[in-house]
Formats: sequence, C-alpha cells, structure tokens
Amino acid sequence: MPVQPDVNPASKASERVYEPASVVRAEHAEGAFTRVIEQQTAKLPSDLFLFAALGSMGLSLYYHVLGRYDTSRFLGMWAPTLLIMGVYNKIVKVIKL
Repeated sequence: MPVQPDVNPASKASERVYEPASVVRAEHAEGAFTRVIEQQTAKLPSDLFLFAALGSMGLSLYYHVLGRYDTSRFLGMWAPTLLIMGVYNKIVKVIKL
C-alpha cells in the first residue's frame, strides 16, 4: 500500500467540529460561509501562494520585455493579492479550527 505524504498537517484539524469563539457582541460573530472558506483554505499548502506570486511576477516581466505593457501590469498586480492570500492561509492554520 503506497504511503501518501501529509501535504498539510492542518487539513486534519479543519475536519474537526468547529466551535465558534466566544464573542462579546453578536454582530462580531462569523457566519457559516466564513467557516467553510477557512476550512478549505487551511487544506492548501502555503507554498502554492508564494510560487503563484513568483510566477505572476515572472510572467509580468516576460510580457514587459515583449512590449505588452497592459498585460504586464495586469499580471504584476496579482502578486500582492496572492501573497496576502498566503498570509491569510498561514493565519487560518495557526488559529484553532
């Protein structure tokens, strides 16, 4: 039987029953949709976001060299968003789900 590598140790934690954190005011409570997003995001490896951001920067440079400046700017603007998504992914893994 082949052994599957554990890609993300937080994926098991995301399968547990979710217990919402105590909140002082009801309007600060998170909904079920946010909980589902956090559980699914925790399953993704954090390197994925880093490599995607580096890839978008590389493609942006490639298109800039080709003279396609609009495409270059469009792809270059993905990098900060992907890096922020990676930070969010790390935070979700640290927080007890």
